[in-house]
Amino acid sequence: MIELPVISKEQTKTKKPNWLRVKLPVGKEYAKVRKLVDEHKLHTICESGNCPNMGECWGAGTATFMILGNVCTRSCSFCAVATGRPPEYDKDEPRRVAEAIQLMGVKHAVITSVNRDELKDRGADVWYRTVTETKKLSPETTIETLIPDVKGNWEALYKMISAGQEVVSHNVETVERLYRRVRPQAKYKRSLEQIKLTKEYGKRTKTGIMLGLGEKEDEIYRAMDDLVAHGCDILTLGQYLQPTRRHIEVAEFVHPEQFDIYREEGLKRGLKYVESGPLVRSSYHAERHVNV
Repeated sequence: MIELPVISKEQTKTKKPNWLRVKLPVGKEYAKVRKLVDEHKLHTICESGNCPNMGECWGAGTATFMILGNVCTRSCSFCAVATGRPPEYDKDEPRRVAEAIQLMGVKHAVITSVNRDELKDRGADVWYRTVTETKKLSPETTIETLIPDVKGNWEALYKMISAGQEVVSHNVETVERLYRRVRPQAKYKRSLEQIKLTKEYGKRTKTGIMLGLGEKEDEIYRAMDDLVAHGCDILTLGQYLQPTRRHIEVAEFVHPEQFDIYREEGLKRGLKYVESGPLVRSSYHAERHVNV
């Protein structure tokens, strides 16, 4: 086995490795997307989640829209999105998102949301209307929806995924052992069940896992096997980056060559597509995942 360098927790407190450096967002397309997001008063996970690929994606004229506000009812230890009691959601948001996607002229759109556990339908009606209105204005645009954990409300799940989107993603985020620390209000097996039901409904299924939180190699492979067993088609693997000092610390920076190994192993274990790399995030190169 090839021994690859691993940057320890102690080293992470000094500086990030050079493979995690990204370019500052610039250019005409970036400015265009910036203007549309501001004018339509939209939220994007690109900004709320401190995504390192914002410059690249916005520069290519794409963005991941976040509906149902920008305050989440969960308090996951890895996430940069604000947590607390969300304000009343904007009932006109589906129309504004659909119009922005049409104006951007994107071929593939990604839509996600915060968790809205206080809503009886978990926000399913807004999800449904956002996708259907987008399809109405941009019938040629393919859509991926990155949906939250519905806490076992399968009626809400079915409404969320019945609107005509091509890909349905739900992130398990980490290995089972770390759930209590990383996702204290979620359950690993419940997320697997949500993926399974989505696949049985007939959708292309996708999930994402962050690395560098203290997981072990065999735990990653076990998670891959669990995902394949529950009907997951696509997996994204990326490096966890600590948003602020209040969030869980990085345990290690995983070398790019190790990400390549995980990609090959995931394909061997039955996943149809694996996007794996230090800067990979859930919606990174999402247009590639529509027809796998």
